[in-house]
Amino acid sequence: MDASAIVKYPWKLTLEDKACIGPHAELYNLGLVKLGRNAVVAQHAYLCGGTHNFTSEKMELMVGDIQIDEDAFVGAKAIVLPGVRVGVRAIVGAGSVVTKDVPDGQIWAGNPAKFVKPRQLLD
Repeated sequence: MDASAIVKYPWKLTLEDKACIGPHAELYNLGLVKLGRNAVVAQHAYLCGGTHNFTSEKMELMVGDIQIDEDAFVGAKAIVLPGVRVGVRAIVGAGSVVTKDVPDGQIWAGNPAKFVKPRQLLD
């Protein structure tokens, strides 16, 4: 983890072996956040564990856990919203807004993020 990264509640963060948080990334981890083995959250990415219930007059806080699985990659300036899981070997493109789970081995990009193609490995 780079010294410029921001983690709101460090005790709610789990980093497995060789997980990486890039410079200026922010983890607003109101819920639990877990980065699996070799997972990468690139520079300036934002993992947002909280939102509000906009259908209610009181707009109550809603909290959700975020999981970035083994060998997954969240690109620069991407935003991952509460309750989202980025699957094993999945990739989230730079600048994407992830509002729902990204399945294992898929590449998603855009705002909102959508399926682009399966991830192909050369090895």
